[in-house]
Amino acid sequence: MKILIVTQKIDSNDDLLGFMHNWILEFFRQCEAVVAVGLSVGEYDLPSNVKLFSLGKNKVTTGLAHLLFRIKFALRFISIIIRERKNYDVVLVHMNHEYVIIGAPFWKIMGKKIALWYAHGFVPKSLHISLKLADVVFTSTESGFRIKSPKKKVIGQGIDTDFFVPDTKREDRIFTIITVGRISPAKDLETLIRAVSIFQKKGEKFVVKIVGAPGTDEQIVYAEEMKNLTRELGLATVFQFVGSVANKNLPNILRSADLFVNMGQTGSLDKAMVEAMSAGVPVLSSNEAMLEVFGPYTEKLMYPKKDFSALSEKIEDFILMPEKSRLEIGMGLRNIVINNHSLKNFVSKIVGEISK
Repeated sequence: MKILIVTQKIDSNDDLLGFMHNWILEFFRQCEAVVAVGLSVGEYDLPSNVKLFSLGKNKVTTGLAHLLFRIKFALRFISIIIRERKNYDVVLVHMNHEYVIIGAPFWKIMGKKIALWYAHGFVPKSLHISLKLADVVFTSTESGFRIKSPKKKVIGQGIDTDFFVPDTKREDRIFTIITVGRISPAKDLETLIRAVSIFQKKGEKFVVKIVGAPGTDEQIVYAEEMKNLTRELGLATVFQFVGSVANKNLPNILRSADLFVNMGQTGSLDKAMVEAMSAGVPVLSSNEAMLEVFGPYTEKLMYPKKDFSALSEKIEDFILMPEKSRLEIGMGLRNIVINNHSLKNFVSKIVGEISK
């Protein structure tokens, strides 16, 4: 089977989408040929016979200039998918469902099977159109695609469990709490900060690393508000705002942590949480998508959204927990990822479904 993959960015240095590099590599291992189209293409290290195309980085424009740029973008995309038609049999569009709408008229004529990967709580009207045009839709959990359809296939996440591995040479260190992701109101950092302020008064020694950076102007303002809040609560020396980290460098960051905390409000499975689990790091979350993931650890690891008192108690439990018990939970979570979310099995499920 020869596959065309359409995604937002192909760049091993990217903090949010760097994982696509390993996804493409695994598809190459399981398919006859791979053609990949990114809205932008940065650094990569892929076999020479993986064909990559960039649509050109999106420019910040408004009004008529923005419209003209989007038209040019779409025309370049159409040109590539027509020109490369003999080099792929099936199509997988990753997240950017609008490209199903743009490409479907041509793919239907060419007899190409269309698959969409979508894992987010947001359901725009255009997603309903993409669903009608696609032959199959893959998602990570039931809550990752909130439209009922026989086309929906829940297959878990695609985590490279050989890349995200536990720390086998642990050294004595201060207890480290970590959270990873774009800094934005949807990540609800305030709940974590206020939770930490409660048990910090009890004299426990620990640090909190915020890995990620704001993207929009609104997010930049929010990040400054959160930094100010840590100062107001006397936590400036406890919280470390690390900034963005390339996905390829994330395993080392995760291995340096004792506990991962997620306060996300999207309701969809946050990939960073599953990467932490693969690295053997216990994860606390209020995200309802994790009800489908945590298995026997659900009660111990879940807390109510925005309930910083409950989160504080959960964190303190892990700080006071014997290290052996904490490591056993971490390895149990890793086994869940290996069984349900490994990249090799993930790609195998997609390939098996769209090759029918």
